[in-house]
Amino acid sequence: MTNHITHWIDGKLWTGKAARTGEVYNPATGKLSGTVDFASTADMDEAVAVAKRAGAEWAATSLSKRVTTMFAFREILNARKEELAAIITAEHGKVLSDALGEVMRGQEVVEFACGIPHLLKGGYSESVSTGVDVYSIRQPLGVVGIISPFNFPAMVPMWFFPIAIAAGNSVIVKPSEKDPSAQNFIAQMWKDAGLPDGVFNVVHGDKEAVDRILTHPDIKAVSFVGSTPIAKYIYETGTAHGKRIQALGGAKNHMVVLPDADLDLAADSAVNAGFGSAGERCMAISALVAVGPIADDLISKIEDRMGKIVTGDGTRGTDMGPLVTGVHRDKVKGYIDTGVAEGAKVVVDGRDVVPDSDGEGYFIGPTLFDNVTKDMTIYKEEIFGPVLSVVRADTYEEALKLINDHPYGNGTAIFTNDGGAARRFQNEVEVGMIGINVPIPVPMAYFSFGGWKASLFGDTHAHGTEGVHFFTRGKVVTSRWLDPSHGGLNLGFPTNG
Repeated sequence: MTNHITHWIDGKLWTGKAARTGEVYNPATGKLSGTVDFASTADMDEAVAVAKRAGAEWAATSLSKRVTTMFAFREILNARKEELAAIITAEHGKVLSDALGEVMRGQEVVEFACGIPHLLKGGYSESVSTGVDVYSIRQPLGVVGIISPFNFPAMVPMWFFPIAIAAGNSVIVKPSEKDPSAQNFIAQMWKDAGLPDGVFNVVHGDKEAVDRILTHPDIKAVSFVGSTPIAKYIYETGTAHGKRIQALGGAKNHMVVLPDADLDLAADSAVNAGFGSAGERCMAISALVAVGPIADDLISKIEDRMGKIVTGDGTRGTDMGPLVTGVHRDKVKGYIDTGVAEGAKVVVDGRDVVPDSDGEGYFIGPTLFDNVTKDMTIYKEEIFGPVLSVVRADTYEEALKLINDHPYGNGTAIFTNDGGAARRFQNEVEVGMIGINVPIPVPMAYFSFGGWKASLFGDTHAHGTEGVHFFTRGKVVTSRWLDPSHGGLNLGFPTNG
């Protein structure tokens, strides 16, 4: 028996009849697990009307009450995080420990949003002229849209909606149709936390739903994470319709290993960052740049560690799960075929992996290439699978040039025991997020997440202070009062409300 997944609008599951639906599979078995309703333009308009009405009341709600709701949601999320992780594993395929880590990283943004009163404070200047004061305030935008990718069905929306809601906006989330259930589960948690109906809505669908989010006049801003071609489309379409857009695109993340690095640490990090979540991370390391004479030794250490990885059903305690769909698995296999055809050396071939799983899941084992050059397809394009390519460089300058010449600029890492080299690298590399002896440099929630070049469209990064600014607008007020007065007695202690 399969699940029926439908929209969450106005604090409850939608009761309408969808004209179109999609299929949801368990990637570890290849079996159909559910059907999901696809929203029409009219369905999306219904959700926007609900969000607009609820958002006006939510924006007028005191900041203290909004934050109380945020704290309540945080407690419910923390109590039910294992349940949410299990939902992610069932539809995305990543192993349970990785799914739980995803939820906990998203929870960090919820906790950051609990402290939003400090970040919504304005400035005040008294007596800028005779009897004149000037002060600034930040106000919510209204209805905002979030378009989420399949690889982090819980965490990526949580980069955005906690801040948007805490700031006084209402939200419409359009999850990936490949793994849609996590957001419905989160919607119920919001309701349990006391969030007013209509402030958080989940609308499922495909391009028709996305296009309506981008063109609807009452949606004021849109956040997106996904591939670069789609991010560019989101940015161009949304801005053409007057919207504020943050569109985070694809990546080709390099990890530079200098000759003085701890090679055991570097090998561990390359394997963890290259094959975690089956490589379906925008922050995955996919290009390892070995500088100088260390390449053979480093590759040997990586190969040894790869031999210990167990690929299979993520509910069985395995190390690496399947890819999200059969189509995507075949695409990644095609990249491996192309790498072989273009002359790269296959050190470990994951195409014939025998997974620990029942049924016909969408598996590819960890794959390692050596002697990859910058003109090869597997180097130039984002594979989004468990494929690690080793590029050999003679010098630091050559390694740096490889990164700076690449069109993507999302994340990068350098492994070295030389503080001067590390400091030079962080200043000279043209990438948005940098790790020094850290392979996956995802910032904490109070900093902001985002890349450079073709990895970001729009000026504002996710969460942190930039996220707060994205979901609010500033006003500056200049005021003069002749003789303000008030009266009445109240000896009670003043409280927020």
